[in-house]
Amino acid sequence: MVPLTAQASSPAPQQGPQRRWLAASVLLLSTLALAPVVGLGWFAFGGGSGEAARFDLGIGGTEQMLNTLLLVVLVGLLTAVLGTATGWLTARCAFPGRRWLRIAQLLPLATPSYLLAATWIDLGSRYGLRVHGVVPTLVVMVLSTYSYVFLLSTESFSVSGRRQLEACRSLGVGPWGSFRRVALPMALPAIGAGVALGGMEVVNELGAVQLLGVPTLSTGILMRWQQDGDPQGAVALALMALVLVALLVGAERSLRQRSRCWNLGNDGDADPQWHLKGQRRWLSQLVCGVPPLITLGLPLIWAGLSADQIRGEDSSELLALGSRSFGLALLAAALTLAGGLLLAIAKRWIPNAVLQRLTFVSGLGYAIPGTVLALALMLLGGPLALAPLLLLVWGYGDRFLAVSKGGLDAALERIPPSVDEAATSLGNSWLGVLRRVHLPLLRGPLLVGGLLVFVDTVKELPLTFALRPFDFDTLAVRVYQYASDERVGAALVPALLILALGIVAAMALIPSLERLERR
Repeated sequence: MVPLTAQASSPAPQQGPQRRWLAASVLLLSTLALAPVVGLGWFAFGGGSGEAARFDLGIGGTEQMLNTLLLVVLVGLLTAVLGTATGWLTARCAFPGRRWLRIAQLLPLATPSYLLAATWIDLGSRYGLRVHGVVPTLVVMVLSTYSYVFLLSTESFSVSGRRQLEACRSLGVGPWGSFRRVALPMALPAIGAGVALGGMEVVNELGAVQLLGVPTLSTGILMRWQQDGDPQGAVALALMALVLVALLVGAERSLRQRSRCWNLGNDGDADPQWHLKGQRRWLSQLVCGVPPLITLGLPLIWAGLSADQIRGEDSSELLALGSRSFGLALLAAALTLAGGLLLAIAKRWIPNAVLQRLTFVSGLGYAIPGTVLALALMLLGGPLALAPLLLLVWGYGDRFLAVSKGGLDAALERIPPSVDEAATSLGNSWLGVLRRVHLPLLRGPLLVGGLLVFVDTVKELPLTFALRPFDFDTLAVRVYQYASDERVGAALVPALLILALGIVAAMALIPSLERLERR
């Protein structure tokens, strides 16, 4: 067992003023990232208004809290089963189509849950079925989030426990016994981390639960804030959501750290794989093929059945929606890439423990539910008279900073410290090392991170729906509104655009799976 936590540290550059400028930039970014949550807590305990938030959830709030907890628990259990099964089958078993089915597990990431819910509702209405309630919501959320468990579990299965699995095989233990006795116990931390990430998405979800009629904390926050005019009640629900998310974040970080200690490496030989035959072969194909087929196939079937309704829609309005979505996504990608690069460089170059912790905390915005972040920004920006569009861009940067930062952190860790030492010994400042050494080596992670942020911004619904200026809808907001009004033809083209962009982003993750395959 080889722990991966100990890593060589890079030398800090000697230029004092430039180091202070870098440290000041980290402090500014951290302040912007943490200000919404701090402001929410300040408002909750009476800051600015003299009236503290009422923590009596009431009948509606209790139902919303219980529904959220129920979905988190049930979705977690089902995604653990489905994600672990697909991860093990595509990592350690051999059957026809395995490689393509492994790639297909990324497709559910391309379909937003609110689009999948709208598709099911419309298809059900065509055939006299009412798609409504907890069960359809549970199915939609499982199909939308099990890929998180798949990605982490398949990595664990691919690179861990090779010698133990070979011992099992030499003793005549089959794939099921090897999985149950060796692989599963070693992969449990990674599986738990994936379940926690999926749970964060469940707490954040707004569109699917609203369309399917299941009140949750996200819908309750928005309703109390915008419809009831009760900011104190909305803050109380927001704090409840933050407590739940904090528990999930803590579990995810702890389990991910534990899962990093199971990598035994490879000795250059082919990894053991079990060749499945007969009933096991087609059952494996079914388990791995049905989820991506449903998440991508049903929206395409829906689009084909509704194609005759496209003609009557206004193309100029669609162009305006697309322009707004693309403009916001490009701006969010640029800002998060710049911020993520700055934080990643500061983490590498400045050994100060406080700044190291700040760079980590600054990336936690991805865990805050969109409605909670929107409420916090409105409470913070209202007294300052900040424009809604500025608050929306601030929210995007806060929420998606971790998406760009994570890949850059991992890429910088793979660059040997000796490279930085050689550059600084020649008189280069950290800016010179960044421009001449790091940026050329980080082109791939920058491209992938920018693409993922771009598509996540286009798909983002809770934050956009809550903070957008008046008469400034985006593709995601308009699809949700059209689906709510049962205007299928109007929702079709925006939905297909979002779906196409999601597929592009999912395909950007293929190289990561290919690297695991080569290991």
